[in-house]
Amino acid sequence: MTASMGKSSFASDDSVGKKIRLRRKIKAMSLQAVAEAVDSSIGQISQIERGLSTPSLKLLRKICDVLETPIQWLFEEPTESQFADGVVVRSGRRRLLSFPDYKMSKLLMTPDECPELQMMEITIEPGGGTGDDFISVDGAKCGTVIEGSLALEVDEKVVVVEPGDSFGFQASRIHRYWCVGERPVKIVWVVTPAVY
Repeated sequence: MTASMGKSSFASDDSVGKKIRLRRKIKAMSLQAVAEAVDSSIGQISQIERGLSTPSLKLLRKICDVLETPIQWLFEEPTESQFADGVVVRSGRRRLLSFPDYKMSKLLMTPDECPELQMMEITIEPGGGTGDDFISVDGAKCGTVIEGSLALEVDEKVVVVEPGDSFGFQASRIHRYWCVGERPVKIVWVVTPAVY
């Protein structure tokens, strides 16, 4: 359950700052890049990350937009049932990212403290997918289809991946993917490094 953002004790400035720094590192962005994107100073972003400054909600929203993370995540506090060292993500505590333009949602399954890789459960509705946009990034990707059928195009070769089938490839290869058929496709997808 997400804590109320209007409550002053939802999370310490230090906790919010650590999460912002973690996201910035995952996105491989410098302090300067974030500061310029949100029309702020390097010093202010640095102070926010170190818990020395409390940003306005408006500035927090801008920072979260740049870092592509839901603002609610900054205010979530660990429960007693979670390990404090960032090892376990309880099923009810996963972050959900929604991409309505692509008819896609991504449920993040790995702890944020492990930026070297990221596992997620991706659901794509019929007619959804990456569209005509081809992707090429650093790292690697792999996964397995749980339900439905996934069309995966890598280097201009299209293959349909069915439930139980798995795949893996260097993320620098040109690729895109989409749902095939009349029912949603659900995939367990792993990327290195983390992207969200």
